[in-house]
Parts: sequence; structure tokens; C-alpha cells
Amino acid sequence: MGQLIYSAITSLDGYVADEQGNFDWSAPDEEVHTFVNELERPIGTYLYGRAMYEVMRFWAVPENVVDEPAVMRDYAQIWRAADKVVYSRTLAAVETARTRLERDFDPEQVRQLVHSANHDVSIGGPHLAAEAIRARLVDHYHQFLSPVAVGGGNRAWPDGVRASLELMNERRFRNGVVHLHYRVVR
Repeated sequence: MGQLIYSAITSLDGYVADEQGNFDWSAPDEEVHTFVNELERPIGTYLYGRAMYEVMRFWAVPENVVDEPAVMRDYAQIWRAADKVVYSRTLAAVETARTRLERDFDPEQVRQLVHSANHDVSIGGPHLAAEAIRARLVDHYHQFLSPVAVGGGNRAWPDGVRASLELMNERRFRNGVVHLHYRVVR
């Protein structure tokens, strides 16, 4: 049985992108990227909304990373090896291998997917994750706090949801990023 994991790189004030949609401040350095790769390696399936899928499909094209550092080429292989499910009512089709398109997010269907999975499942993008958080589907949270406050934008966490969490791990990186891993207490 898998676990549903929500990971987000956020500003200190809780945003994944600023009011203009920029998230360049969140680009991980080599140390953070290496750590993220190890977190992502056991993921068997990624669940994405349209916007997150459009950002992440960059990793599907080997030529995009051929001249990039080894840590980025490693992540591209990790990403391509996993299945992807994209939830969108507006996307006409998906363009990447091992990817299927779903029109609606069905919490019970996701619960069954996670329960029957041999690997962990990751949910990406704050809007889709909010649906899973509200449905009480998320088992673990990984938050990477970047040393920046952006003052507004796309929030990582939905309003109106209360959860009891247990801190499982924390790590400080040389660039000022802090990783927090929480398990949901049920």
C-alpha cells in the first residue's frame, strides 16, 4: 500500500509562486536538488493539475537536460520512470509517456489508487493538492521553505482545513532552505 505525499517548495510566507506567477526564487541548488531526488525516487505515480503538468513536462524531453548538471539529469530519469495522472477539464491531450488524462478529481478513485499502489504517490500543484487535503487523503507533507517572502500569490495550503501533524524530520541546507517532513496524525 502506498502513501499520498504532497511536496511543495514555498516562500517563508507560504506561496509556491508570487502574484505575477514567478517561482524562480524556488529553484533548488545542487544540494537541495539531490535531496529532492532521493525523496522522489520511490514515487511510482505523480498526480498533477494542468498547470503543474505543463511545468513538469519539461523533464520528459531528454534534450532539455543533456547539458544540465548530473543532478538534473538524474531527476529527469526519476520523473520519466513514474506514471503520471493529469486532472484537467481544459487540456485536450497529454503529450508525455506513461501519462493519462482524467477530467475530474474523484477522491474515492484516488484513495483506491493509493491503497492499491506498490509505491508512494505524489500529488503536485497547490490547487489539486487542496482537493486531496480537503478530502483527507494526504498522508505526508514535505515543505521546502525558501528564504524569501513574496507577499502574495499562489498559496501552497488551502484555507479552512485543520490537521494534526507529527514532525518526522527536518533539515537545513547551506542556501538557507529548510525541509520539514510531517506525517498526518489520524
